[in-house]
Amino acid sequence: MAEDVVRNFGFLCLGSRFRRIGERLQADTQAIIEEFGVTIQAGQYPFLGAIDRAGPLTIGELAESVGITQPGATRTLGQLTDAGLVEVRASEEDQRRKLVSLTDKGRALVERSRRDIWPVIEAAVRDLCGELSGPLLEQLATIEDGLAEAPLARRIKHQEKI
Repeated sequence: MAEDVVRNFGFLCLGSRFRRIGERLQADTQAIIEEFGVTIQAGQYPFLGAIDRAGPLTIGELAESVGITQPGATRTLGQLTDAGLVEVRASEEDQRRKLVSLTDKGRALVERSRRDIWPVIEAAVRDLCGELSGPLLEQLATIEDGLAEAPLARRIKHQEKI
């Protein structure tokens, strides 16, 4: 087996390691979402969650809330608009400001997700991370090893079978 250079370089490759873990978690989360018959991307959920929590937000506020660039937020919001989950309207106070809000379909998806999907994903990630303690690099290794051993979908416990 080839040497895991990213892991062995330690802090030098920490960003690459975080990206690798993030991509794996994202892919596993996507698989769970799809098992529930939901067609949006895992990375789109934070947008729906932010609007659900705060109410209508501007594109800039959403970008800041989710932690991505405004062009990235605009692309994602375009996809969510096409899916009928959000709508973008001019603010009544300032027509130059565009506010993004959930549609009825978006609210229904968030409610279903909060009830059925998000707890399953959270429980699987909690299972993955439950035994962590000690230095960060060892914790990352434990997370990576845990994902290699059993993806999130196999970590669903005490939940109804998807």
